[in-house]
Amino acid sequence: MDNVVEPTKIPHSRIEDALAIVLGTLMVSFGVIMLKQAGALTGSSAGIAFLISYLTPLSFGSAFFLINLPFYWLAVRRMGWEFTLKTFCAVGLVSLFTHLHPLFIHFSSLNPFYATLFGNVVMGIGFIVLFRHKASLGGVNILALWLQDRIGLRAGKLQMAVDTCVVLASLFVVSVPMLLASIAGAVILNLIIAMNHRPGRYRV
Repeated sequence: MDNVVEPTKIPHSRIEDALAIVLGTLMVSFGVIMLKQAGALTGSSAGIAFLISYLTPLSFGSAFFLINLPFYWLAVRRMGWEFTLKTFCAVGLVSLFTHLHPLFIHFSSLNPFYATLFGNVVMGIGFIVLFRHKASLGGVNILALWLQDRIGLRAGKLQMAVDTCVVLASLFVVSVPMLLASIAGAVILNLIIAMNHRPGRYRV
């Protein structure tokens, strides 16, 4: 039998990690702006931030940053300091960029259904960039992983429960057609992540 030579693992440098976090958060925040202008939303912590921004004077960026604050302690315990610091930077940059994008670009004509679907595509690609460099956008996902370790509650079940609550609450905020478009967009986003981020798929 021929010997199989494993390729040498080349870890990302800190500069590569920093550039990837900036690029990933730029893409996620741009997708958020498209969803915001379309009057749509998404699931998880971002969905909660959307609801807050629609119901209160608080902006999406501010709400998103504040929602994530309680989860960093869990992130340190579950993922370690490096992951937590990267995630903190990623959340902060998404919050910042959602304030900066409107200063440089404004959509005078935007089909809301196209914006919702394409916005989720852009966000999905941004998430993959962040995941590949061991960062995330924190929030409910960290809580789900922590509860799975502590009490055995499946992370996917908690995530689904939170998303269901966001969808139900959004019935009082967005129209039914936009709600259906938001659900379709969330499915597309999760399919992108499922196809491109699996354990063992990448060596680095």
